[in-house]
Amino acid sequence: MKGSHLFLCLFSMSCWLNLMPTAGNKLFHFGPCRISVSVTEIRSGFTAIKANIVNPIRTLSILSYPHSLHKVKSSDRCCITHHLFNFYVDKVFKHCKTEDSYVNRKISSIANSFLSVKRKLEQCHEENKCLCGQESTEKFKQILANYEGLNVTSAAIKSLGELDILLDWMEKSH
Repeated sequence: MKGSHLFLCLFSMSCWLNLMPTAGNKLFHFGPCRISVSVTEIRSGFTAIKANIVNPIRTLSILSYPHSLHKVKSSDRCCITHHLFNFYVDKVFKHCKTEDSYVNRKISSIANSFLSVKRKLEQCHEENKCLCGQESTEKFKQILANYEGLNVTSAAIKSLGELDILLDWMEKSH
């Protein structure tokens, strides 16, 4: 009997710890999904390389044309965030190679952080907690159109350079 109480106590603690963000992480609510994200780590890596990223196109924005991330309904936040993390992992980071090995390592570190969040969002999506409304679908289609309107390398570097737009949006919507 004492063993079952100990097991229940340990199980409860492990569940509680899984809900708590670790040091440097923030707990985000993307609709019904709760995801711990190390924004500090991502932002630190991005800040370290931002000055080295040569923005090939200054007249077009991938993420904020016109207001792609603004006024997203709370019910659509999970969906668009899921799409954006897939987008960054599957399209952007794969094509962001530079001559500088330091910058490439930082990009790889950011990509790994994104991959971790992407997996958590996929779990929510698979559990049907992450439903996509028409508005979020249209906003994401616009982001893809902006990206696909450029050559692959320029679009990837441009999207990487706009990572702060995504992080700011996530923190403002937090």
